[in-house]
Amino acid sequence: MAASLAQNIFNALQWGSFYAIIALGYCLVYGVLRLINFAHGDIFMTACYIAFFAATALLERFSGGGIPVFVITLLLTVSGTALLGITIERVAYRPLRNKGVNRLYVVITALMVGFILENGNLALLGASNRRFPDIFAAHNWQIGPVMLNNLRVLVIVAAFVVFGILEFIVRKTVFGMSMRAISWDKFALPLMGIPVNRVITMTFALGSGLAAVAGILFGLSYPILNPYMGTNIGWKAFIAAVVGGIGDIRGAFFGGFILGFIEIFITVIFPSSFKDLFSFVILLLIMVLKPTGFFGVARSAKI
Repeated sequence: MAASLAQNIFNALQWGSFYAIIALGYCLVYGVLRLINFAHGDIFMTACYIAFFAATALLERFSGGGIPVFVITLLLTVSGTALLGITIERVAYRPLRNKGVNRLYVVITALMVGFILENGNLALLGASNRRFPDIFAAHNWQIGPVMLNNLRVLVIVAAFVVFGILEFIVRKTVFGMSMRAISWDKFALPLMGIPVNRVITMTFALGSGLAAVAGILFGLSYPILNPYMGTNIGWKAFIAAVVGGIGDIRGAFFGGFILGFIEIFITVIFPSSFKDLFSFVILLLIMVLKPTGFFGVARSAKI
């Protein structure tokens, strides 16, 4: 029993790490614009495919794989996905923001952007699954009752490193200060010389870069890719952000692990088909009982 518990805790940490990294991307955009970027899951999917093509090309040139191929693939994936995020913000969201339209239209636009990414991928690459190349050879270690895997350990470590870097950026840098200021009063900031549009664009780039990190780690761990893979995990990461408190990056991060633990231990008790049901029921309960999430704080607006 103790061995099974320890193994499930490790599995929950790994699965929650994916949710946590993607939820941080949701949180960044929402924290600045009060916008749920529902295309974020499909940006994650696109990042998986960018990493797939980058890794495949690099392995043809450097057949050994390893850390150099991983680092170059990561840089290319983050750069390409950040550019995609910037393009989406400039083409889809900024024109609506400049016109001051109702926020509902922006949400609908976000959903449409996600559908465009899904069906664009389907039209260009087809519906067939693709297998992510093996950049690293998988190694297993038995430590007491727990079976560890180097790829899963990499995912967990990467999640905490990403969170630490993001926490530093948001709390300790001028850019992070500008992001937090925009979330409170974006109309007064131009009077202080802060380029609001530039900060928003860089926020989308940073959020998309987080999706890229999650994408390459997911491809290494679960190497089967398809055009619709971002839908379910994107919605789950959104649930994680809401559960933790979508306006707070610490809440979104720990919300990912909360959801990861819930899903893993649900599958221990119930059939795996119940996992999604419980996830969405939890979202409903959180929205009813504590709309700000576990770590979020209610905010009031002056009129």
